Amino acid sequence: MTIRVLLADDQTLVRAAFAMLVESAPDMEVVGQAATGREALELARTERADLVVMDIRMPDLDGIEATRQIAAEEDLAGVKVLVLTTYDTDEYVIEALRAGASGFLVKDTRPAELLDAIRTVAAGEALLSPGPTARLIERLLRSPSAPPAAGGPESLSERERGVLTLVARGLNNTEIAETLGLSPLTAKTHVSRIMGKLGARDRAQLVIVAYESGMVTPGTM
Repeated sequence: MTIRVLLADDQTLVRAAFAMLVESAPDMEVVGQAATGREALELARTERADLVVMDIRMPDLDGIEATRQIAAEEDLAGVKVLVLTTYDTDEYVIEALRAGASGFLVKDTRPAELLDAIRTVAAGEALLSPGPTARLIERLLRSPSAPPAAGGPESLSERERGVLTLVARGLNNTEIAETLGLSPLTAKTHVSRIMGKLGARDRAQLVIVAYESGMVTPGTM
């Protein structure tokens, strides 16, 4: 199955480079390129992309608001958003995750890693990698400007809380299953139930809940 990718970035050379890379993958195709958030939103509607690689800082409509509007439209429910960030200089990424993005990557990531990230998010295994990425999320979530958590994990069973912690640490369903001695299908079922109980759109928002509730704390990654 071919992944239909929409590229949104206000820098022409960046878009061109990403387009060449994506088109080089046999399982992907570029269905549109947008220079603004508003163009990205319009193309997401008309081109039926599976995934949008979304820059945050764009004119007209920024990537955060474009992501929020994509996530809010029922007709675009299947569209995933992978946000681009300049890492240390860009502190809007957590807002994009709250808006409905399924994850993010840094702009200087390796080409193969970008393609893997697109495949991961498009497949629904949207999660945030451990290490520097997780530490950035943690710093942003615990900053004074971070809003309070929308909900907590109080309604979860002990097993579900354990699964949520592993999701926050960057494990996929297979790794969660191996860690807890479960079948991959059981692990997937637990994740789906947790998302339902917490009203989370995807795994990225589960990570936010885990950090905001204090289930994942400094030094645990």
